[in-house]
Formats: sequence, C-alpha cells, structure tokens
Amino acid sequence: MTHPHREFRNEHIPFGYLITFRAYGTWLHGKGGSVDRFHNVYGEPKLPASEQRRKYNERLLARQPVKLSSNGRKTVELAIRETCEIRKWSLWAFNVRTNHVHTVVSANTRPRHVLSAFKANATRMMREAGQWRNERSPWARKGSKRYLWTEQDLINAIAYVMYDQGEPLP
Repeated sequence: MTHPHREFRNEHIPFGYLITFRAYGTWLHGKGGSVDRFHNVYGEPKLPASEQRRKYNERLLARQPVKLSSNGRKTVELAIRETCEIRKWSLWAFNVRTNHVHTVVSANTRPRHVLSAFKANATRMMREAGQWRNERSPWARKGSKRYLWTEQDLINAIAYVMYDQGEPLP
C-alpha cells in the first residue's frame, strides 16, 4: 500500500517565480505601501505613508540612492538573459526600470538562488562596463520571491511585468 503523503506530487513544483529586486535606497518605508516584519501578511494592510518615517529612513542611508541609467538598464537586461541561458532557466518576462527589476523565471532551484544570481551577475557586468565603480552592491538587501504555483499565476505574473509597469523606458 502506498501512502499519498510519501509519493512525489507535482503540485509541489512551482511553474516559476516572480523575482523583484530594487536599486539601493529607492524604496524607503514611509512612502506608503511598503511592508516590514510586522506588516507582511498576505491580504493584510501595508504600511501607511508617514513623512516622519520616510525622513528617518533617508537619514539611515549610507550613500545616495541608485538610479539605473538607460545603459545600466541594458546591462542588467543582458546579465539576466545571460544568467538564464548559462543556467538553463526559462526567462518568461523581465522589466528593468530605473529603480527596480522584475523577472518571471522558471528555474530548477530555489528562488533565493535565482535572486542572488541575478543581482551578482548584474553587478559584475555593470562593473565590467564601467557603469558601477562602488565596492558596495547597487542593490537593496533581499528582494521579493513569489512562487507561481499555477499556469494562471505564471500568465498573470508575465502580464504584470510586461504591461503594468508604466510606459516603456528609452
């Protein structure tokens, strides 16, 4: 007799991940809509806008916020494509903005590894192109790693990344 809980079940393998990471210093608590360790439950309200909290977090910055130029965005795009090609990951969609990067990817690893690889390779390629000379990373700590459990989740994430980020950037 087999035990269903011991058998391999496909529904435990996500269709992909929605990976988002931000440039350093560009999304501070206080602007409204952010989360912290006390306000990070799905479906629950996010942090309200607070000028006092925003100013406090600005003072905590160790350096100026990072804004990606047109050339910087192209380099990050190239790095993401190269990372997926080398690692045999399926890149479904991406959108590199001036202050953050969205990707939808299917990978045979945990999403934290995908996020880490994207940030590391983007930084390396920006340094090689002379677009990043600071010894610190241009990226904020951590990032968002959402599991896409169904085909519809994957389709929705692709649409979000491709069409819900505002006007295309030059």
